[in-house]
Amino acid sequence: MTERKTWHSSGAYLLDRLPGRGGLKVTPDYLAAFMARPELAPVEGSCAAEIALHAALAEDPLKAVSEADLAALADPDAAENYRIFLSFRDLLVSSGSLEKAYMAIVRGKAGNVPPLFVEQMVHAIMTGILHGQIDPMRWRAAEIFFRPQNVSTGEGQLMLADEEVVDQHAETGGMGGLGQLVLEAATPLKQVQLDVLDEDNKQLYWPRSERFDTVIDFRFTQPANDAFARVVEHWINHFLGLSVRVQPVQRIDDESWTWHIGLDAEATRLLNKLYDGNSLSLDEETSIIGLFRMEVLDRNAVIDRVRGKPIWLALARNSAGKLMVKPQNLIVNMPLRQEA
Repeated sequence: MTERKTWHSSGAYLLDRLPGRGGLKVTPDYLAAFMARPELAPVEGSCAAEIALHAALAEDPLKAVSEADLAALADPDAAENYRIFLSFRDLLVSSGSLEKAYMAIVRGKAGNVPPLFVEQMVHAIMTGILHGQIDPMRWRAAEIFFRPQNVSTGEGQLMLADEEVVDQHAETGGMGGLGQLVLEAATPLKQVQLDVLDEDNKQLYWPRSERFDTVIDFRFTQPANDAFARVVEHWINHFLGLSVRVQPVQRIDDESWTWHIGLDAEATRLLNKLYDGNSLSLDEETSIIGLFRMEVLDRNAVIDRVRGKPIWLALARNSAGKLMVKPQNLIVNMPLRQEA
């Protein structure tokens, strides 16, 4: 089957693919694309110095910019935006690859990088990781890594829908946490329902991948739940060179529970609470939307007390009903013998 091209918005097509696990190399074209962002694009009333700086960086995104150049901008907010971008640009260039820059960020060695930039990096990196994957369910499950999700649990369901899509277009009323999409076009408003991907209709994901407007059923045994486990395996192998086996589970039954990783802030809190021997309230129990058992196949790669034992993973919705995954946890919280 021919590989599908998707996620054009990630900008991965502007990056050079390095051999092996080398990752994605930053190019001038990739950096120039940031000049189209609203935080950097000139607006009505921008001073001549700001317009000139934007034009110069669009032409040569590697151009050296001094503090004096930034001080010449009449708008201090615009100057600060450029200062943040230039620091980010220099990190990407000096790191040699998008992956190495991401590792520096998540390990606290790169200063303060705006979450928006980090999410954009994960989007591009995941595009590279999934290169050659033809199962659309894995691509949709991978969106969880860089796009917050709305969680709907009514009527025995466990549906994940893109938060931005829901927030922009949904009106609550009769459909639980998902609401109804309201699409505005040249014609009057009309209501449509979000499509839930399953094994029969999952191919519809391809022409709509840039819209992020499909929903997945994340219940145990459902295809999306398993697809997410496979994406976790890809992510860990890509960054750490480790082969792991990840399997969805319904509960943690482990008298010798040794290690766990929460994949978001709420899941981390709940797993820590359970590990300490405390019980969860009913609300806390129902907030857990995914549990996984991970096995590191190379036992010598992990610290002694984890060798041969499972690592438990969890996803949980927060009090606002959102899932906000922190994929860096799968890198920085692995119990490895030495830094990968």
